[in-house]
Amino acid sequence: MNKDVPLLTIYDTDLGQVGANYVPLTPLSFLQRSSTVYPDKTAVIHGDQRYSYHEFADRCRRLAGALAAHGIGRGDTVSVMAPNIPAMLEAHYGVPMTGAVLNALNYRLDAATISFILDHAQTKVLITDREFSETISQVIKNVKHPLLVIDIDDPLYEGGELLGECDYESFLMRGEPDFGGPPLEDEWQAISLNYTSGTTGNPKGVVYHHRGAYLNALGQILAFKLSESSIYLWTLPMFHCNGWTYTWGVTAAAGTHVCLRRVDPALIFPMIKQYGVTHMCGAPIVLNMLVHAPAEQRVDFGRTVDVATRVRLPE
Repeated sequence: MNKDVPLLTIYDTDLGQVGANYVPLTPLSFLQRSSTVYPDKTAVIHGDQRYSYHEFADRCRRLAGALAAHGIGRGDTVSVMAPNIPAMLEAHYGVPMTGAVLNALNYRLDAATISFILDHAQTKVLITDREFSETISQVIKNVKHPLLVIDIDDPLYEGGELLGECDYESFLMRGEPDFGGPPLEDEWQAISLNYTSGTTGNPKGVVYHHRGAYLNALGQILAFKLSESSIYLWTLPMFHCNGWTYTWGVTAAAGTHVCLRRVDPALIFPMIKQYGVTHMCGAPIVLNMLVHAPAEQRVDFGRTVDVATRVRLPE
């Protein structure tokens, strides 16, 4: 045994790295592992689109490379205004690959609130779906600093306007599929910035670090029993606490992400059957929608679907 190689890495939260083999905990490692172990497995489904884990990782690296070429790096903020579509999922990896911080926006907020968030977060790039162009057109006029706007032109949505410099798919082509990005040296570095809705004043920002996101995602795998056989339907907004970290957790388990633009029982029931959905999440209001859906919208899918929700325990 080589006595010069430490058996353990010791890390002190106050003093920083002590051991020589310190490897930061980061959700980015989940994508790296799953794309290596399961390169041909379906990672993302969106309508007729299918991305394998290899393709998914390539798209995330291209996003990171394109952002880096625009000067985005450690500590910068990239905001995304989008429903549960591949671009929002890819941003959970591509943005932090550059060292930047992801700000997933609540698309239900008004223009004044979104403008405040972008200014407060000092957002440098805004990736936005054309569905929200009416709100974003006002936001662009209101923000007090330069902003690169990238449009998501999703084939599953018709309407809205394209407001930005280019569309998302063209922007990805500016990046390289083998983009490496700067190495993460500190697992306490920020990975995402989420805001409250501002119902009692201006929105308040909450920061996740790489370590916390990594550990919480692993906790979700254990609690929800996710595996490489899991098919996860995105009924929970990815903007809400980063989809309760299932944006990273499903990838860590090498499960399949099934995207969903709109929470609608008429879409959800057929998708459960079509894709063999095994897991989904949602607030009680979403479950109420499903329970009370009209009979003509319900579909017998012949399996048990595990559902995670939130409950208020009696005091």
